[in-house]
Order: sequence, then C-alpha cells, then structure tokens
Amino acid sequence: MPALKFRVILDNIEDQEIFRDVVINDDHHFTDFFETILESFDLQNDQMASFFVSDHEWNKGEEIALMDMNYDGDENCIRLMEDEIIRSYLTSPKQRFILVYDFMSMYIFLIELQEILDNKVEQPEILLSVGLLTPALKQKIASQADNMLFDTDIMDNLQEDFDGDFDGNDFGDFENIDDYEL
Repeated sequence: MPALKFRVILDNIEDQEIFRDVVINDDHHFTDFFETILESFDLQNDQMASFFVSDHEWNKGEEIALMDMNYDGDENCIRLMEDEIIRSYLTSPKQRFILVYDFMSMYIFLIELQEILDNKVEQPEILLSVGLLTPALKQKIASQADNMLFDTDIMDNLQEDFDGDFDGNDFGDFENIDDYEL
C-alpha cells in the first residue's frame, strides 16, 4: 500500500463543511500526518493532541499521543505519534481515526480512509481543501469548550463521582503530613 488518501473533517458547531483530503504514504509516522493536518487547517503545533483509532461508529479506541504524559512508574504504555507508522493501524478499507487537538478548546477531527493509491508521494499532500477555519469559528470552538467546563450538570456528575466511599481506599485519620509514617 504505497499512498493513502484520507478525508479529514473538522467536527464543528456551525452548519458548514470544513474538510481536507490528505494523501500520505502508509509508511509515514503519525507525526507526519499530524503536522500535515495542522498545516492544512492553519493551526499551530503548540498544543497537546492525540489520535484515537476509531471504529465505524466513531468510538474512540487506542490512543496515539503527541507526547508521553505518563508519570514515573505508570504501567500504561502510551503509544507516541513519532514511533507509530500509519500502516500498522489499518484494519479496514475505510479505517477511521479521531484526532483531538488542543484539549482545552477541543478541536475534533474525524478522519476516514477514502482510497488506497498506486503511487507513493514524495511528501504528504493536500489534494482538496473545503471551508475555512476562520478566527470567528476558532473563537466559537474555544467558547463551546469553556461552556462545557462550567456546565453545572457535568460538574455535579463529577462531584457525585468523588462523594462517598473510595472503595476501601480512603485516607483514614490522615489530617497532617506529619502524621504520615514512612
């Protein structure tokens, strides 16, 4: 499989189509794909981001992160964009991925394999560009994310998650750091 044509759609709150058709070789890393997507939407490479392998119902699966955010001793193995080759994650002729860029503003890109091409490309290419990610739309996306942070239903649900027992993992009589014995 030399080159892959993906459609990258910005999931947005407006009733406008904003998408790019990207061609990239199957042996490129996800970092190359990520940088091409950012460039095509005129976004800066200054935010956290992750690809998620998706099923045909757009459910998020395995994460492929831009950076390793594990703490020392964390047993979860984070796959990194710079290490992962696109071909390794193709399990369907219509393979889907989700890209989340800027976890505060929550730009969500829905990505679907459109076609497998016969020829390799020198470097990733943008074949088609439809719609603009205008400054006004960027502001709306950020505003929508801000509203989610202050949504009382979401905050109430989070509070319920932390109320009550910790399933036997409570902190006992610990009130002061001096009470903690090493």
